[in-house]
Amino acid sequence: MQKKIIKMNPKKILLFSAIFLIIACSKKVAEVAPTPVAQPIVVEVEDTTPPKGVADYGQLSVSGNKILDKNGKPVQLRGMSLFWSQWIGKYYNEETVKWLKTDWKCNVIRAAMAVESGGYLTNKAAEKAKVYAVVDAAIKEGVYVIVDWHDHKGEDHLESAKEFFGELAKKYGDYPNLIYETYNEPLNVSWRNVLRPYHEAVIAEIRKYDSDNLVICGTRNWSQNVDDVIGYKLADKNTAYTLHYYAATHKQGLRDIAKRALDSDVPLFVTEYGTSEASGDGSLNSDEADKWWAFLDQYKISHCNWSIADKVELAAALRPNASTQGGWRLSDLTESGRMVRTEIRKKNVN
Repeated sequence: MQKKIIKMNPKKILLFSAIFLIIACSKKVAEVAPTPVAQPIVVEVEDTTPPKGVADYGQLSVSGNKILDKNGKPVQLRGMSLFWSQWIGKYYNEETVKWLKTDWKCNVIRAAMAVESGGYLTNKAAEKAKVYAVVDAAIKEGVYVIVDWHDHKGEDHLESAKEFFGELAKKYGDYPNLIYETYNEPLNVSWRNVLRPYHEAVIAEIRKYDSDNLVICGTRNWSQNVDDVIGYKLADKNTAYTLHYYAATHKQGLRDIAKRALDSDVPLFVTEYGTSEASGDGSLNSDEADKWWAFLDQYKISHCNWSIADKVELAAALRPNASTQGGWRLSDLTESGRMVRTEIRKKNVN
């Protein structure tokens, strides 16, 4: 059979070839192109769970090296310290306390009342008013409040300290929310000959009006030498001892000192710590911060971070000009502020 030869226009041949190539390539792309995956949008969901507070733990007491709740079980509080009251007192208000409870899940707030440098010694009424505002807010919100005599030379101001704490105890001693911190950070002075007698005198004034609320006593060398207390504890049964650290400066050596104190039944309360160097600046150390948090959790040691302030330094939790009424977004927090907030929120509602 003779084959029939079909002649095609060269232009048509080129057109059909182009169409074939387009179809083939499209099929190949369809075979290898990955299926698009929707990227999740990270949104922080508001957590309305309140932290465990005074309603849960009630009256605090001390036994051995532990702080106990109303049922005799070890309790660990986590919260924030406010800054020196005379310098950044704008956060000493009800709105800040409420936000720290509802958003950060703090169950303890520390009011660091300045003594010198424009503090209580020269502006008594103004500084007391700031402290009382925080105490009133803490009682309203059902959280604990540490009232701190923020001083480095407390032994030189003994009569003023007795006056202040006596009045405070008389006014608020019936509330289990109140915790007294009689001396923030003593310098390198003797525990037995200077600090112990100072604390005894102030506690005696407190106990005239308040027989059972917790007292926390500062220790030598910026509240680090807690081992000085071994064998020389105060007679008051509801007393703990202050330990301060800054994670980028104070590391395993200070944890070893704390462990020696704990092993000798010295109860500790970290009323101030930072994630930075001891200067409040320098550098942050998240690895050491985690080691400290693990240590505190292991021994059920309560703690407050330094500090709710918008000062330009690494230890500050807030960026400059952050609202004085709470309501802070994550963008309003410093790196340290975000780290600490995450730690508190993770553990205070469990």
